[in-house]
Order: sequence, then structure tokens, then C-alpha cells
Amino acid sequence: MIDSETVKKLAQLARIEITSEELPTLTRDLQKILDYVEELKAVNTDGLPEVAQVTGLKNITRIDELAPSQATRSELLKAAPTTENGYVKVKAVFE
Repeated sequence: MIDSETVKKLAQLARIEITSEELPTLTRDLQKILDYVEELKAVNTDGLPEVAQVTGLKNITRIDELAPSQATRSELLKAAPTTENGYVKVKAVFE
């Protein structure tokens, strides 16, 4: 059974801000999802082939190729919102 503390912890791990008003709805919805997964686990799939997808669609990708750029390093750095010591500065991903 999922409780509100578990939902709060999941939100924290996912870096999702949730309000106290949203918490009961999210808790109920997550519990419904997990209940449905349990129902799916009970389905007898013996004799059925394993499939990754059923549409027949395939990804069409191209090879990444290096292409020359007309932009200079300084021009590219000017386009960045923040730079430091000649590099693009980004927010920390890890604490």
C-alpha cells in the first residue's frame, strides 16, 4: 500500500515539487497504477511470444557526422547564458 510519505519521497527523488493539495490525488493515482500492474502480473501469458513492441515501426537513424562550423569559440560562448573561464557554465546535476 502506498502512503503519502512514500509519494513525498518519490517526488523528492524525482525532483518534482508537489503541493499538499496534490498529495492525496497523487497517492491515490499511484496506488491505482500499482494495483493495475498487479492485475497484469496475474494474466496468463504462457505460450505467447515475447515482444518489445507491436506496431512494426522502426527507428530510422542516421550516422552522426562531424560537420565544420563557421562559428568561432567566442561566438558560441556569447550565445551561452552563463560562462566561466572559457567554458559554458551549467547548474550542478549532483549535490
